[in-house]
Amino acid sequence: QVQLVESGGGLVQAGGSLRLSCAVSGRTFSTYTMGWFRQAPGKEREFVAKISWNGANTVYADSVKGRFTIDRDNAKNTMYLQMNSLKPEDTAAYYCAAGSDYYNLGSSAYWGRGTQVTVSS
Repeated sequence: QVQLVESGGGLVQAGGSLRLSCAVSGRTFSTYTMGWFRQAPGKEREFVAKISWNGANTVYADSVKGRFTIDRDNAKNTMYLQMNSLKPEDTAAYYCAAGSDYYNLGSSAYWGRGTQVTVSS
């Protein structure tokens, strides 16, 4: 059974930082695109960032560009999202995703259960 497990969420003040992790178990996803999505209460899920299987290509939503950094360590089957200069509007449940389609990650077959990030002002 494949599992994606997020960790690192929590409560932080505006301007602070958090580092999210997504650990893959059950098999190795070294050839899969991985990424992060988020969803705030009453809002649609939105794309945050993604990274190609070899880490060579990254894409960020405009809202987080310059503040967030995505990376991965395939040897550890783990993906990370370093979030700096956090804003209250970053408050959301953050979900890890993994899939075989780099251009349509939203269709990924595997999702984590989410980790809550709350940024207070």
